[in-house]
Amino acid sequence: MQTEDVLAFADRFIGAIERGDVEAVRACYAPDAKIWHNNDRVEQTVEQNLKVLAWFMRKMSDRKYRIVRREALSDGFLQQHVLEGKLPDGRDFSMSACCVIRMQDGVISRLDEYIDSAEAAVLSEVR
Repeated sequence: MQTEDVLAFADRFIGAIERGDVEAVRACYAPDAKIWHNNDRVEQTVEQNLKVLAWFMRKMSDRKYRIVRREALSDGFLQQHVLEGKLPDGRDFSMSACCVIRMQDGVISRLDEYIDSAEAAVLSEVR
């Protein structure tokens, strides 16, 4: 993929999460993609990840990714961002993260996300 195509894909992927469009997110993943997070070091399947994302989308309103850095790579892209939103109790939420996303055949084959576990800890309080 050309650099501009990779960056346009990144916009579509992040936009789908911001809109809460689980099916659009699913379409961005290869069926056998793996998703890994540094805080639990568990490799998720697409379905496991979408289940977590659906919960997250229901619980956090006004989701917005403030992109700090995004670069196309030879096999995908790197994105550093701050995820911002509102928790169900009205509190503001903010979490720093960095994702290394590998792509194959125009979709995500692997996503490694490094999150600030201290900032993410507040999510454990959300029911």
